[in-house]
Amino acid sequence: MDGLKLLKEDHDRFKKLLAEGEETTERARVGRSKLFEDLKRQVEIHERMEEEVLYPALKAHPKAKEIVLEGYEEHHVADLILAEIAETDPSDERWAAKFKVLKESLEHHIEEEEGDMFPKARGIFDSDELEELGAAMEQIRTESLVK
Repeated sequence: MDGLKLLKEDHDRFKKLLAEGEETTERARVGRSKLFEDLKRQVEIHERMEEEVLYPALKAHPKAKEIVLEGYEEHHVADLILAEIAETDPSDERWAAKFKVLKESLEHHIEEEEGDMFPKARGIFDSDELEELGAAMEQIRTESLVK
């Protein structure tokens, strides 16, 4: 599969999980915990796919270097927020606020990738190269899900 299509499918799944998480209440501890753990695991795998495959391939191109560096930093911020949420009890009133910040951060990141990075990548890589990137990303996903 085309690597960018694969990442876009992840983005669509994240948006759905983020919307579901934002709608939960403090009383929905178990639901919040399950949803958060699912989202966290998927984001971690997605970040690996981008950081080990797409970003290094794009970083070599002057037109894409800046957006790639920004992508790494946005992943770092998301990781910090994910760690804070993981340490916050789902019934704590701060959980929803932290989750909302995560949602806004990830939505911004997705918007930049789909609106700027992915079009640049399509201009840099041909369809065979995008397929190769996709195969490498699928390998990371498969290995990560086995662990």
